[in-house]
Amino acid sequence: MAERPIRLFGDPILTSPTDAVDVSSPRIRELVTDLLDTVKLPGRAGVAANQIGVGLRAFSYNIDGATGYLLNPRLVRVWGDPEEMSEGCLSVPGLTYPRLRYPHALAEGYSLDGELVEVEGSGLMAQAIQHELDHLEGVLYFQGLEPEHKRSALRAIRESDWFAS
Repeated sequence: MAERPIRLFGDPILTSPTDAVDVSSPRIRELVTDLLDTVKLPGRAGVAANQIGVGLRAFSYNIDGATGYLLNPRLVRVWGDPEEMSEGCLSVPGLTYPRLRYPHALAEGYSLDGELVEVEGSGLMAQAIQHELDHLEGVLYFQGLEPEHKRSALRAIRESDWFAS
């Protein structure tokens, strides 16, 4: 149970849809602890399980003092007119681009006890919910950028020190 390293773009686990969690599995408690330990570091709003090398449907969040997790999450609804928000990703370090996101989001999933849990948020929380759920589908944030920003992001990734081409 500890902070785990973040997988970077280029790792195939980031572009593969994740599998459902067996909430009754004893190993899931360790995964949740690791997700919470990993998201609590400064500058982190959310961490999806595949970002720490686990191909399961789970994510943690840490926004404005609210810290938690969802197992087998799904997006229930989003509302409001999409807004351009500055967005980055731990798996694509050092880059931020404007990304359209809904300003309000509601997700539901399960706790370790198998209880249905809802997480609702606006602003950064709504953005994080959408971002982390994208991760669990194997989608990275730059894939949803406007074409000119997407080209710029891909160029910056290719030129980055961390990307092994």
